[in-house]
Amino acid sequence: MLSELIEYAIKNGATDAKIISTRDIAVEDHLADMCRDPQCENYGLSKSCPPNVSGPDGFRRLLERYDHAVFFKIDVPTEILVSSSEDRLEIFRLLHEISAGIEHSAKEMGFPEALAFAGGSCKKIFCHDQLVCRVVKEDGMCRHPDIARASMSGHGLNVAKLMQIAGWKMDRVIGETDPDAIPMGSLSGLVLIG
Repeated sequence: MLSELIEYAIKNGATDAKIISTRDIAVEDHLADMCRDPQCENYGLSKSCPPNVSGPDGFRRLLERYDHAVFFKIDVPTEILVSSSEDRLEIFRLLHEISAGIEHSAKEMGFPEALAFAGGSCKKIFCHDQLVCRVVKEDGMCRHPDIARASMSGHGLNVAKLMQIAGWKMDRVIGETDPDAIPMGSLSGLVLIG
């Protein structure tokens, strides 16, 4: 049954996807702390990023209610990941869309508590042309509740360990990464399944 969620992920743009045990998910406070110090440019800007998420402690409590998760990746040329182009925004949008789609599909399959997480700030991805996040600054409704998902890094998820568990190679790509030295990077998403 869960294999259908793997098929969904790949059919909709993921490079690969795996079902993993939630016992294998490493949550580390220092990873979430990196959002705050040195402060990420997205810190506090949206409902999906710290300090507006439950953080590592909240995620650890969540994990107690789940047995499995769908972990997926999208391989992306480093050239796109280190740019500020529309292509970069599009790949992050796709990441959130796949995460939300897996969550929705899991709920339809009888997992009503399915919960998705993705990389990147929803403010920067979906509302970059808006002055503020309505949820954070105006106590209003999210403009994109159907696809915007909470940040994996803001919850302290150790993506490197998840990649290792899935059997995937991970090259860390940051803004200064030379695309000639590391031609491909990956974005990843996680959906908790009951």
